[in-house]
Amino acid sequence: MKRIKFFVTAAVVLAVIPAMAQKSIPLVYDQEFTGAKYPAPAFPTVDEAKSLETLPNPFEFSNSKKQVKKFKDWEKRRAEIVRELQHYEIGEKPMVDKKDIEATLDGNKLTVKVTRNGETLEITATINYPEGDGPFPLMIGASNNALPRQFFSERKIAQMNFSERQVNSYSQMAGGFGGGEKKDGRGTYNFDRLYPELVDNGAYSEWAWGVSRLIDGLEIVGAASKIDMKHIGITGCSYAGKMALWSGAMDERIALTIAQEPGGGGAAAWRVSQTLGKVENLGATDEHWFMKSMWDWKEENVSKLPYDHHELCALVCPRALLVLGNTDYEWLADEAGYVSCVAAREVWKKFGIEDRMGFSIEGKHGHCQLPQSQYPEVEAFIDRFLLGKDVDTNNVLHVNDVLQDKEVQKWIPWAQVDFK
Repeated sequence: MKRIKFFVTAAVVLAVIPAMAQKSIPLVYDQEFTGAKYPAPAFPTVDEAKSLETLPNPFEFSNSKKQVKKFKDWEKRRAEIVRELQHYEIGEKPMVDKKDIEATLDGNKLTVKVTRNGETLEITATINYPEGDGPFPLMIGASNNALPRQFFSERKIAQMNFSERQVNSYSQMAGGFGGGEKKDGRGTYNFDRLYPELVDNGAYSEWAWGVSRLIDGLEIVGAASKIDMKHIGITGCSYAGKMALWSGAMDERIALTIAQEPGGGGAAAWRVSQTLGKVENLGATDEHWFMKSMWDWKEENVSKLPYDHHELCALVCPRALLVLGNTDYEWLADEAGYVSCVAAREVWKKFGIEDRMGFSIEGKHGHCQLPQSQYPEVEAFIDRFLLGKDVDTNNVLHVNDVLQDKEVQKWIPWAQVDFK
């Protein structure tokens, strides 16, 4: 494994906000989506879209040559990316008015009931509290938490898992409330009872919706939850690593996202994955996790996508993101994940907060089995962004030797990054 140091040109340095100004950039928000007030951009079809062989510039506004110049511009640009990802990939993640939510806490069991059109969906989760009175930071496991549990138990961090099957099945296959007759189970799960008009949704929008409803529930029960609402994290591995990334990207109340081995459909850029071998590219992932129409963009049309997954990662900005990879598993497309992470980090860097985004990619360990060599990096992000400790996270930029630095720059001509 080698340590990568980034050196930026004078032009990029001039764009970085002075250190004192960093303090004015929030670490987390009290709203699920701060960009709801902005209109959606135009959505070109496959036939209308122009081909772009490199990763799109995340600072360039959709359908415009205008660019993000200051941090205040990022909120609007971020809203465009959110809507593009929902339109082309996962489907709408609907907002929910608190008046339509009932939440109770019985001991350590949180129950959230969402009612719409006469239908009610119930989500439950058990909060595992450390000793003490709180309030405690919280780590949410997307489906499960594959990180070592001592990271949290020894730090007095509460833990809670989101059971995604309460909202939608792992593969959206047959067996939902509508019975087991359909090969494609879209439209037959609990989410669909509330939102029958969103039958074309992919599972990741609905799973992210479920995570947000649990956070709503914590807000509703208030101090009784004993949770510090400014220090909520989410993590998951493999398909749940994607779930954690989508959830953290789409809910700005999540302070720290740790996406462990998320592969294609997660951190990996679709354009880069298309050039690799047997990897999880856009035409070779679980079609039930995404909208069916996403496959219109596969193969020769991948380069026409108006966005790519470096921008999914960048949606977490200005909050904290750590991406973990594993080069022993070709399917994960970590070459594409590496390029995507370098590209995404340019967003944090522009605002002088690049120490809030890191990545660590190495092999010689099992899938979803964090090696001890990565412990300090993960612990540093937990200590800083869930516990508020003064910890240096600026150098969590590690990649396995199989990843080639020279392959990165060609994908991001809009950035000036040198590798030393």
